[in-house]
Amino acid sequence: MNNRFSFVGGKQGGWRVTGMQGMIGNSLAPVERIDVVNDAITELPLDSVWVLQSFTSNVRYAKRDELTMLQAVQPGLNRAEAAIAVLIPIKKSAQWWEMAQDERRAIFEEESHHTAVGLEYLPGVARRLMHCRDLGEPFDFLTWFEFAPEHTQAFDELLVRMRASKEWEYVEREVEIRLERDLE
Repeated sequence: MNNRFSFVGGKQGGWRVTGMQGMIGNSLAPVERIDVVNDAITELPLDSVWVLQSFTSNVRYAKRDELTMLQAVQPGLNRAEAAIAVLIPIKKSAQWWEMAQDERRAIFEEESHHTAVGLEYLPGVARRLMHCRDLGEPFDFLTWFEFAPEHTQAFDELLVRMRASKEWEYVEREVEIRLERDLE
């Protein structure tokens, strides 16, 4: 199974951009659509403005019991009813990366309760975390969320809670891209 993902912003793709803003720091160049490709894109496709490269990996910072709980309720992506998606590229500060993994885990989970908060919104809001820091990309993570329109308010509440956490003090760049699936 290919663990590489490319998010191609431009005029093509199965997801129509309905909103895009820089929440912290600079945004990305505006685009009309996003194509999610389960592969590494090495050249910018025609009619595209940018490509964000990423890969899926093992779950980091989670303990066995947390991972077991997540796996029990985390739905798959591409569900027919999940017509809404949000792509959130995030870059954390040098201070975050200078900490040891156990120090990051303490902020991530013990102080911010990242996994516990996320579990409250499953299975309505499916998510996938992708890494890009090791690829030399402008972001450290790409977080992809999918949900049915009736879960939009719950998703917005999840974002408010995450952004109010101790963990977000280490975010130096965040872009929020709201999308709707092309049902044609």
